[in-house]
Amino acid sequence: MHLTYPPITIPRMTDIEIQYNKALDYLYSFVDYSLKHSSEIAKAEFNLDRMFALMEELGNPHEKYPIIHVAGTKGKGSVCALCASALHAAGYTVGLYTSPHLLDYTERIRINGEPISHEQLIELVEEIKPAVAKIPKLTTFEITTALGFLAYARNNVNAAVIEVGLGGRLDATNIVMPKVSVITSLSYDHMAVLGDTLTKIAGEKAGIIKEGVPVVSAPQKEEALEVVERVAKLRGCEFTLVGRDVKFERLNSSLDGQSFHLSSFLFHGQQSQFDASIPLLGLNQIENAATSYGALKTRGFEISDEAIQKGFAEVKWPARFEVVRRDPPVILDSAHNQDSFARLRETLDEHFPDNEVYLIFGASEDKNIPGMFAEIKSKIKRLIVTRADHPRALEPEKIIELADQAGLESEAVGPVESAFARALELSEKDGSIVLSAGSMFVTAEVMKAWNQLMSLRGAFVATKQSPS
Repeated sequence: MHLTYPPITIPRMTDIEIQYNKALDYLYSFVDYSLKHSSEIAKAEFNLDRMFALMEELGNPHEKYPIIHVAGTKGKGSVCALCASALHAAGYTVGLYTSPHLLDYTERIRINGEPISHEQLIELVEEIKPAVAKIPKLTTFEITTALGFLAYARNNVNAAVIEVGLGGRLDATNIVMPKVSVITSLSYDHMAVLGDTLTKIAGEKAGIIKEGVPVVSAPQKEEALEVVERVAKLRGCEFTLVGRDVKFERLNSSLDGQSFHLSSFLFHGQQSQFDASIPLLGLNQIENAATSYGALKTRGFEISDEAIQKGFAEVKWPARFEVVRRDPPVILDSAHNQDSFARLRETLDEHFPDNEVYLIFGASEDKNIPGMFAEIKSKIKRLIVTRADHPRALEPEKIIELADQAGLESEAVGPVESAFARALELSEKDGSIVLSAGSMFVTAEVMKAWNQLMSLRGAFVATKQSPS
C-alpha cells in the first residue's frame, strides 16, 4: 500500500500575529530577570515604588476587584488554578495571573480559564505605553503584571487570583490588598535571592501578609511555620493552617484522578465536612486542594461547597504529573527542586510502581541538581540530558558530570525535541516511562513537541482514511 503524507505548509503570518510579536518584543525590551543568571538577580534593586507609580498612572485597576494572593515554593500555581476554577463554577468572572507560561505568553493572563486573545494583549500594550514611558527602570515582569491587572479591570472581572512571581515581599504583585493571603508549601529554591535558610525564605514569602487580612497556609516544616505564624500574629491576621484547622485524607486515587475528604473548623469553631474529586494526581495536590478550600471559605467570597466541588472537578493545570499517554507512559511534570522531586517520585511509585523512567532532564544553573537526582535515582533507567532555549539553562556537560557522580546512566541530546524523540525511541523498546522534569522550560518544549507529534499523526490518519 502506498501511503501519502500530507504536504507541509508554512502559513504566512497574519497582521495580528505580526503585531503580537511586536508587542512581545516591546515587553522583552525591558529588563527580564527571569532570563538573568542568579548572581545578577541577587544584585537587582527590587522595590514596589515603580509598581505603585505605574498603577497610579493606570488608575489603580488592581483595586477594582477582590483578590486571592498566593505565594509559596511549591503548589502555588495549582492552588491558584483550583481557586480560579471554583470561583468560575460559582458564577464569578475570574482573572487568573500566573507565571511563567508554557507555550504562549497570554497564558499568564487568563479570564474564566482562557488566556486573553493576542488582539487584547496588543491593545493593552498600546494603552500602557504612555504610562510606562513616565517611569524609569520598569521590568518585563512589572509591566506584564500591570497588563494583567488592567486586563481584569477592562473585562469587568469580579474576582482575581494572583500568583506571586518570585518571593513575595518585593514581588511586583505585592501591591494588592487581597481578601486572603495564601502561603503554599515552602522549601529551598532561588536561594541566591531569597536566602539560604527556610527561615529567610519564609520571611520573604510571608511579606505578602497584610494587616488584618486572613492568612491560609499549607502544612509547613516547623522552621518555616514559625515565621509565617509569627508574621500573621504581628499583623493581626486570622491564621488557618491546613493539616490542623483543615484536615484532609485521600479516599481513592487512579490515573483518572483522586477523591478526598476534608474536615475543617473554619466557621466559629464548628466542624464541617467536605468531599470532592480532582483530576490532578499526587498526594501533594490534595494538600493543594485543601489549601484552596481554606482560602475560598475564609472570607470575602460567597461560594458554596457545591461550586467548589464542581470547580475542583473541572480544573485544568497542565504539566503537573500530566499523563499525556498511558501506554507506554509519557508524563509531563514541572518539578524543579529537591522537595518537588521527592513528591514526583512518590507519585511515580504510587501509579507506576514497576516502571523505570527515561528522564528528559534540564535545569537552571542555580538549582540543587544532586538533591533532585538523590530523590529520583531509584526510578531512573537513563537520564536524557538536554538544554532548553533559555539563558539560565545549565550546559548538558555539567549535568552529565553530576549524573556520573550520582551513579546515573546518562547521555546528552540536543535540542529538546531530539531528546524527546530519543526517549520515545527507547521507551518503544521496553515500555519504560518517558518523563520530562527538572525545568519548566524543558517541559514546555517537550509539550510543544508532543503536540506537534499528535497533530502530525492526526493529519496522517485523516489522509490515510480519505478516499483516493
